[in-house]
Amino acid sequence: MDDTPDFPSEDPRTDPVDLGNDVWLIDTKMGGYSGITAGYLIRGERPALVETGAAKSAGEVVRTLAELGIGTNDLAAIVVTHIHLDHAGGVGDLAAAFPNADVVVHEAGARHLVDPSRLMASAATVFGDVLEELFGQLRPTDAQRIRVLRDGDNVDLGGGRLLHSFDSPGHARHHVGLLDSQSGDLYTGDAAGVWTPETGDLRPSTPPPDFDLSAALGSLERMRERHATRLLFSHFGPVTDVDQTLDRSVEELRLWVELVREARLDGLDLDHAVMRVRERTAERYALRGMPEIEHKIEVLSSTEANVVGIRRWLDAQSLVDAPDSR
Repeated sequence: MDDTPDFPSEDPRTDPVDLGNDVWLIDTKMGGYSGITAGYLIRGERPALVETGAAKSAGEVVRTLAELGIGTNDLAAIVVTHIHLDHAGGVGDLAAAFPNADVVVHEAGARHLVDPSRLMASAATVFGDVLEELFGQLRPTDAQRIRVLRDGDNVDLGGGRLLHSFDSPGHARHHVGLLDSQSGDLYTGDAAGVWTPETGDLRPSTPPPDFDLSAALGSLERMRERHATRLLFSHFGPVTDVDQTLDRSVEELRLWVELVREARLDGLDLDHAVMRVRERTAERYALRGMPEIEHKIEVLSSTEANVVGIRRWLDAQSLVDAPDSR
């Protein structure tokens, strides 16, 4: 069966959305899809872009920033929650377009922005022939432009406004959460899963190689402790029911891990494990009769990738829990 994604043939413009508090949502149109990946401009004294989208989106992001009044020398910071290509693939292009901007990233991800070769090679093994069409190539960033984030560091937005960062692993070890001190917005990256605004569905994002259930649940608790006023999902958009949504994130993670655990104990191969998870979660999500949205979500966060990530974690746990055979 050919699993090559059928990309949209047209790429209409999507206007930025004013979310209040000088925050603008920018649809980065990954792979030509609307409503799949978001960047956010915080247009304060020191304007910052949170998430770049993929490299192929960089030109559109630059044009949208210009429409919002951000000139070549105006952007102060380009901040990414983690270095996966749908979040940070445009860093090199945007750093070149905005020469005064610091590139702000978790300390564990910084070296991969300086030399993306290993990151791109890893992505190629996952995405194969569609890598170029879906993401494009991550360009290197000068090491002198990069500022690393450690747990508890801040990004200065000017006028006393800060982005408070905190480690939020589980989806990726190089993942940070970001809390806006003025608006109370919490930028979730992928740590709280994938939100589908058309349906109100929330699915986990558990790809290899870094998924870790314990770390992911801990990160969700750290998010809850921030008492945010709103969650800003990179996939996709704002959510105001913060506690209820985080509860759903926990519920979905536990469910998917349990389904994959059962399939593994039953000896199912990957294809049959994926089929079982799809069958047993179908009624949870309001996607039936909405094939375009379902296809879009599968391109972004496929069931297979999520199952592979969980299986990898379960395999690692089995090794840790195995009795000493010496």
